[in-house]
Amino acid sequence: MTDILPETGPASVITALQPLRRNRQFLAIWVGQAALSIGVSVAEVAYPLAILAMTGSPARAGLFAAVQMAAMLAAGLPAGQLADRGDPRRILLVSETGRVLATAAVAAALAAGWLTFPLLIAAAVLLGLGQPVTGAARLLLVRAAVPKEQLTRALTLDEVRINGAELAGPPLGAGLYGLRALAHAFVFTAGSFALSLLAALLTRVSPDRPVPDASAAGRPASRGGMLVGIRAIWASPTLRATTLLIMTVNTVGAGLDLIAIVILKDQSVPSAIIGIALGCGALGGLAGAPLVRPLHRLRPGVLLIAVCLLEVPLFALLAVPFGPWWMAGLMFVSMLGVPSIRVLLDILILRQAPDSERGRVVGAVMTLMGLGMPVGLAAVGLLLQYLPAQAAMLILAGTLAAGVLYGATRRELWQARWPS
Repeated sequence: MTDILPETGPASVITALQPLRRNRQFLAIWVGQAALSIGVSVAEVAYPLAILAMTGSPARAGLFAAVQMAAMLAAGLPAGQLADRGDPRRILLVSETGRVLATAAVAAALAAGWLTFPLLIAAAVLLGLGQPVTGAARLLLVRAAVPKEQLTRALTLDEVRINGAELAGPPLGAGLYGLRALAHAFVFTAGSFALSLLAALLTRVSPDRPVPDASAAGRPASRGGMLVGIRAIWASPTLRATTLLIMTVNTVGAGLDLIAIVILKDQSVPSAIIGIALGCGALGGLAGAPLVRPLHRLRPGVLLIAVCLLEVPLFALLAVPFGPWWMAGLMFVSMLGVPSIRVLLDILILRQAPDSERGRVVGAVMTLMGLGMPVGLAAVGLLLQYLPAQAAMLILAGTLAAGVLYGATRRELWQARWPS
């Protein structure tokens, strides 16, 4: 895997570094995150299909996703502060244990025949709370396990993990859901979370903590608590505009999979084929990983605006009911630029944060960029309740176009430069 930007440091230091494939701590973290990602990807398909089968209500499916996202956002800032002040490995163990138990409870309730929508909402809350806690802790552990000269390479490998899991998850979720015993999908997810927990047990690294400096006690950052990350982002016009644009894209795209599922179900497409069509988005993400290096030759703001602008016509074309393979192709193209944007965020924001504040910056990024997603998910559920799915998709495309137009008017985005 090639690097996105030239790695810095003396040649002798870089030569002495062992390959990431031999870094056992990094591999343990990577495998655990891959197992977790597959479980989450399966659950993202299995939960809405199960709710639609139980209630027949797209609005309730949207409500479930909105509740999970709201819980994730509520935990974002506290999770960042917890990661900065506590032991990330111990935090990871507790969070993953809770995720295993919550998913196993859903599987048991479904198998016993007493699964209810309120129980699913409770599971949504628990799963949502655990996501930012796990994400912040793992990100700090990656930086502890990987030398800074190899961090860009590790992040590029992480894109393979993310998109590989998203590629495998939807077909698995839809295929397992198609079995007579619907609990199989949730048993699989619980098993994936258990594997992630095992990998956390095998992780033996810890981030370096700076020695407290009495002279720094009066600095504003020290007094800021969990709001340090938000203040750091909001103080920079470039980071503020970047965050607002991605927040808009995430809000609009939050319910995309739900609309896609409804459109394909209206065309009597089998659940397994729906999963394959959705999984092609992840295939596009995998294909986009090698594009990260050439795309990062563009200025960061130009790259961000161009990728977001491409999504507008793709969203509109998804409303055309040409079947699952048409949708699969559009999903593929829509994800090609996403790996470049995710690494862009790390380079512009996360990598610039001081070690003592990085967890809080991570929490701030997760919170701000997902701030509108619960609203987007709930709105999509309501749109699907009262409008045809194609009309809902066109409304999303128009909303996204307005957000990208706003981003294109921000001079600070066009003038942004990569950090040295």
